Amino acid sequence: MEIKNICCIGAGYVGGPTMAVIAQKCPKIQVTVVDINEKRIAAWNDEDVNNIPIYEPGLSDIVKEARGRNLFFSTDVDGAIEKADMIFISVNTPTKTYGIGKGMAADLKYIELCARQIARVAKNDKIVIEKSTLPVRTAAALKEILDNTSNGVKFQILSNPEFLAEGTAVEDLMAPDRVLIGGDIDTAEGRDAMQALVKVYSSWVPRENILTTNVWSSELSKLTANAFLAQRVSSINAMSELCEKTGADVNEVAKAVGMDSRIGSKFLKSSVGFGGSCFQKDILNLVYISKSFGLNEVADYWEQVITMNDHQKRRFAAKIVQTLFNTVAGKKIAMLGWAFKKDTNDTRESAAIYVADYLLNEQAEIVVYDPKVRAEQIYADLDYLGTRSEAENRNLLKVVSTPQQACEEAHAIAVLTEWDEFKNLEWENIYKNMLKPAFLFDGRRLLNKKELDNLGFETFVIGN
Repeated sequence: MEIKNICCIGAGYVGGPTMAVIAQKCPKIQVTVVDINEKRIAAWNDEDVNNIPIYEPGLSDIVKEARGRNLFFSTDVDGAIEKADMIFISVNTPTKTYGIGKGMAADLKYIELCARQIARVAKNDKIVIEKSTLPVRTAAALKEILDNTSNGVKFQILSNPEFLAEGTAVEDLMAPDRVLIGGDIDTAEGRDAMQALVKVYSSWVPRENILTTNVWSSELSKLTANAFLAQRVSSINAMSELCEKTGADVNEVAKAVGMDSRIGSKFLKSSVGFGGSCFQKDILNLVYISKSFGLNEVADYWEQVITMNDHQKRRFAAKIVQTLFNTVAGKKIAMLGWAFKKDTNDTRESAAIYVADYLLNEQAEIVVYDPKVRAEQIYADLDYLGTRSEAENRNLLKVVSTPQQACEEAHAIAVLTEWDEFKNLEWENIYKNMLKPAFLFDGRRLLNKKELDNLGFETFVIGN
């Protein structure tokens, strides 16, 4: 099967970068990314590629090369579906906030809407690919909707989960550890569809790095990968608290443990807690699936990973209050970083949101600086929690354009994102312009505690 036109529904953190790289690497394939969000599509089409809606190192250069040649961004969803041979579904699958499974199950309403739209528009056979992270057996539901609502058009459903780390998404797409493709391996049509997608990726990915499985294994592999990674973060964070009580250094513990070839060193960096769109959502999804099959012990095991992560964020915020003489009411706290990690402007489930919320409940006055996150996003994140009115959030929290502004006359600084620029700040001048005693809380183990202490800071570092 020769793929000439690809459509991706969803121009977000997965769809945008993935399609940009496919377009760059496969110049003979026309790639169209569609979204009903007109503002987002307009940003993708902005003449200045530095204004595209997603910040990832290297992404703007790829978009600049391919956009207008064989990469297009549009709000004409129906037109792109009709023309496409292959359709990626890359829409949001948030955790349900209502009804059965509230707080745990994935909300699949956008996935179902996509399926019904594809069935309504399609006039010839299509390959439909799940790119969003989905519960096991979602492919079966997709196929049932498509087969029962289309006019004799045949569909093959594939699972092709993304394994991108935000901040290194372009790198991960260019040289992936593996590309996973799940499909109907028991029929010739299913195998042909899988090979069509294998051929697309083979344009730049070595064939031995492309794995083909049945669709259920592919769907579950994505959830399992994120659960295992999040588990490692929560494990080292649990040890960080013990280190603080015993005088051990969590970095030294992590190094010693990571040198064991059976364990390895990755994802053993202690911090204020993991964030991002996937880890928490996928584990909660795993918990819900396990409970639905009556596997309560399995569910309890994975739920503890989330419990530990929430505890880490709470205890970091509580440490700030306790250290500042048990009150932060009316005190200025500078927060450096709002994104959930460096090199991205994504703030979903960022630890900074919850630390700020905790401190605002204690009536602190917070000033935030982040090099890539806009003020409107910061306020939207706080408003979404519904803890207080929008007016109160804007009154108690201010967003500034330099770290120096954030730290001036502050009682304390909290480092919440590991942006490289924070390592190189003129900390001596920052110290001079703060109220004394000047407290600094390093939630990312980014800075040199000894140097900061020598400048006069009272420094708290997680796991130290």
